[in-house]
Amino acid sequence: MASQSQGIQQLLQAEKRAAEKVAEARKRKNRRLKQAKEEAQVEIEQYRLQRERDFKTKEAAALGSHGNSAVEVDRDTAERMGRIQASYRGNREAVLGDLLRLVCDIKPEFHANYRVAG
Repeated sequence: MASQSQGIQQLLQAEKRAAEKVAEARKRKNRRLKQAKEEAQVEIEQYRLQRERDFKTKEAAALGSHGNSAVEVDRDTAERMGRIQASYRGNREAVLGDLLRLVCDIKPEFHANYRVAG
């Protein structure tokens, strides 16, 4: 009987050691996964920054040649706005006078399709 209980004790101890080894292996695996994930995040961030720098460089090269045309468009727009404002100030009174004359001078007359009944 004693040898049988001793065998059971050995099996229980072996099972406990196996469970500890499995638990330790899981912990190592989780640590490795966490480390790999962190390294991947670092690589992704470095790649993103590199691509962003490349894009900024290409954007600056493309917009650098168009910088002068933007200034020219702004200057042309300001010039046109000045001409429009001058035209408005010069013609405002005449247009308002014509509009008021047309609204206030009413000339009643029959419509072309009107027929006198009877």
